[in-house]
Amino acid sequence: MAADKKEVLLIGPLKPVVVNGLEAACTLHKLAAAADRDAFIADHADVRAIACSATTEKIPGSLMARFPKLQLVSSFGVGYDHMDVKWAAAHGVILTNTPNVLTEEVADTALGLLLCTVRELPQAENYLRAGKWRSGDYPLSKASLRNRTVGMVGMGAIGQAIARRLDAMGVPVVYHTRQKRPELSYRHYPQLLDMARDVDILLVIVPGGAATANMVNAEVLDALGPEGILINMARGSVVDEPALIRALQEKRILSAGLDVFAKEPNVPQELIAMDNVVLFPHLGSASAFTRAKMDQLIVDNILAWAAGKPPLTPVQETPWRSWDEV
Repeated sequence: MAADKKEVLLIGPLKPVVVNGLEAACTLHKLAAAADRDAFIADHADVRAIACSATTEKIPGSLMARFPKLQLVSSFGVGYDHMDVKWAAAHGVILTNTPNVLTEEVADTALGLLLCTVRELPQAENYLRAGKWRSGDYPLSKASLRNRTVGMVGMGAIGQAIARRLDAMGVPVVYHTRQKRPELSYRHYPQLLDMARDVDILLVIVPGGAATANMVNAEVLDALGPEGILINMARGSVVDEPALIRALQEKRILSAGLDVFAKEPNVPQELIAMDNVVLFPHLGSASAFTRAKMDQLIVDNILAWAAGKPPLTPVQETPWRSWDEV
């Protein structure tokens, strides 16, 4: 029976859900345990499937090319800009990610970051902890959700989950995407700059990658204006970070809430020093419950492949047709 097990290479941390799930059905080769990564990869060049347990692990075309029989890369995370999609599509390799199971968790975190930023909740807690409340109340927050419209930059599953929460809170929502979503009742803006001029808050939740790099730039921030607030739940690459720092320093926008950064885990000291910015350490989906669901989806995509079935969540650029075509 063991001889019938499919061989899988695991790249990234040895998470229990991933390791235990894959070892139960496959022969698992753990790159993290290798003393010499290059030699280990060369010794296992015949594997047809890779499991990647962290988006911090890059999967470039040059790595996939070292596995001539490769059919599938099952990776952690809803974002997949850490993988070379173009190379995979050109060489018949199917890439999968872990969407859907994290949608509600990320939407919850987005609302938390939004509220923290608008109402200065972390600053207020620090005020109390420092013993300053004895000397007087914390100053009134400069902003409120009561008189603001949120412009969603992106309206996929997570964006729609955020919008539902804002609906329940009585906060108006509009959105910008390349294509209008006819099934949605929210106002659509074909141009991001036009939306930035009309709203008070930009909440960014789009994929990373070349197509969205620096889409929130100095021009967009200037259009948002001195009372504007930026919330980034997407990728650090989507926002021009130096332009954002200048806009905050020069008070061309009011504040920002950031869960992601350009060079994680390195956060610019200029942002850390600002008292009108709320900073989260990229924890959108970071609950034990949701991360276990994401890890299990890595496993389930591999198990489907091992059984000759379609992968559960192929990314749109590498759709499944038939394993015979791979």
